This record gives sequence, C-alpha cells and structure tokens, in this order.
Amino acid sequence: MRNLQQLVRENIWRLTPYSSARNEYSGHVAHVFLDANENPFNSPYNRYPDPLQQELKARLAKIKGVKEENIFLGNGSDEAIDLVYRCFCEPKKDNVVAIEPTYGMYSVCADINDVEYRRVLLNERFDMDSEAILDACDENTKVVWICSPNNPTGNDICREEITKVLTGFDGIVVLDEAYSDFSQQQTFRTCLAQYPNIIVLNTMSKAWGCAGIRLGMAFASKEIVDIFNKVKYPYNVNLLTQEKAIEIVSDLHKVHLWVNTILEERHRVIEAFALLPICEKIYPTASNFFLVKVTGAQEIYDYLVEEGIIVRNRTRVQLCENCLRITIGTRSENNELIGALRMYKKKDA
Repeated sequence: MRNLQQLVRENIWRLTPYSSARNEYSGHVAHVFLDANENPFNSPYNRYPDPLQQELKARLAKIKGVKEENIFLGNGSDEAIDLVYRCFCEPKKDNVVAIEPTYGMYSVCADINDVEYRRVLLNERFDMDSEAILDACDENTKVVWICSPNNPTGNDICREEITKVLTGFDGIVVLDEAYSDFSQQQTFRTCLAQYPNIIVLNTMSKAWGCAGIRLGMAFASKEIVDIFNKVKYPYNVNLLTQEKAIEIVSDLHKVHLWVNTILEERHRVIEAFALLPICEKIYPTASNFFLVKVTGAQEIYDYLVEEGIIVRNRTRVQLCENCLRITIGTRSENNELIGALRMYKKKDA
C-alpha cells in the first residue's frame, strides 16, 4: 500500500481543521458554556452537538466490535462517500474504479468532484473478477469501490475476490456493507488491522430502521478516521440524530426481530413471485430486497404506480434489463404487491 500521505490530496494533508468551541476544552468537566455564542435558553437544543459523537461511538464500538477511534459518523453514508473523494482524489487527475452495476452515488460523487469513474462489469452471476478490477487501475487510481451485498443486485460479492483486491491494490478500497445485517457473510470491519487500506461503510438506514435520521458509519484505521474528521463540517451529525441513534442501539432485541421478520418475509415473497406469470428470473439475494427479471419492467412498473405501489425499475442499469428491484415491506404491503401482480394483464393480451 502507498503510505497515507501519498494517497491523501496534498492540500488536505496540510489542512488545519476548524477548531470548534466544544473541541477546545476536551478532557475537562464544564457546566457554564459561554464560548460558542449560543442562546442560553431552550436546553438542550440551544447547544451545539458533540462534534465527535463520543457517547454514540462508545455504544457502537461495543456492538460493531471495533474501537471508537476506528469509527467515523456522518450525515448518511453519502457524507463518507463524498469525503473519500475530497480527501483522496485530485480533481481532473486521479481516478477511481468500481464494480458495475452498483450504488449510483459513487459515480454521482465522482462527477461532482470532477474525478474519472471507471466501471468494471460484473459477470453473469453478478460477481466480481478481481483481475479485471486490478487491470482497470493505474498509477492515478486512488480508490476502488465495492458494495457487498451489492445494490441493485442483492448478492454478496465473493469474499475471496474482495481479498485479492485488498491485497493487490495499493490504494484505498471502500467496501460498502450497508446491507450486511441481512447477510451471512463475515463483515470486513473486523479486519481493519489486517487491511490498513480498507474503509468499511455501514448505515442506520437499513436493518436499524432509521433512514429518516440520516446516520452513516465508516470504519477505518485511526489515521483515515482522523483525516475524515479534519475535513468534515464541525457539527455534521445533529443532536436529534445522535439522541435517536443512542435510543435505537439500546434496543438490539427489537432490531434483531425486525431483521428476522424481514428475512422470513423475503423468503415468502420470493416464493410467491416465482409463481407469477410475469416472473422470468429471481436473482440470489443477501439483502432486504431482491432483483427480479420480468416480462416487461417499464409496463409493470407503470401499472404498479397506478395501483399506488412503488418499486424500483432498474431496466436502464447495465446487466439489469427488464429487472425490478423489490424491497421487502410489512406482510400487508407485500401481500398488496403480490395481489396486484396476480391481477396484472399485459396491455396487448
């Protein structure tokens, strides 16, 4: 691996970060706060939140099996994704390599940051060829993006192929494990010491049922987390988000119940889908959704919209022609979807 200074943009490496009022007295106990020009009324919402989310990180560290110093928290995973570009990629010079198809924000953030985005197609099983990924890299490749379980395909990417990229690439490898709570595959966040070039993304939006609070996680070496903290906005995770996250991580039993219920429903819905006349192929999934090839994705999608049922039409995505992505909902929502599709008839039928 190239050393971190070689990977980080020169201006970011030299950057003196903004010093927030709450950082300056760190390590001391205080009860009178006259430092940040805050309104003294309407406690606790009159105060700026903890810029480093220390209480929440302490709780997450125990749950996720990592050290607090290896956790970065952001405004959704999208903040961490954007920070990867802003910290490591020089605009108009550097490039990144990613599997295709995959989560669309990797390429959107590349465009926003004016960084070349190189796509490497998955095979017919939606799996990754590590040699193809490595062949697409050159001396200006700073980052490789891998999503596992992948979106929109739903499947785990072969762990052995991911390991080959981690050991064969001398830059940063970002492994997005947003859906890992639904998968049986071992997470890579427990391998940070083994792979100092890895950044593992996770989120409160999926298994934790908290998409609305916008909290994303990145697990990486302390040195990479320090770089992220240097560049992020001072109070990037608001107080309401931190409070709700602490509440939800305090009830793991409820979250495990949600995950198990979703997995049971996923099995039931897939079995029902397989019997529908519109269904041509259901792809393997390790997520809270599945990808299905149908007889006419756009027409079926439009029909479902008219019925008030929204799924994701992925037919314009490479390798996903005539495919719909179906998220697992509640039992009643899933029944409504299956019922509507049983009533569906092609317009020319």
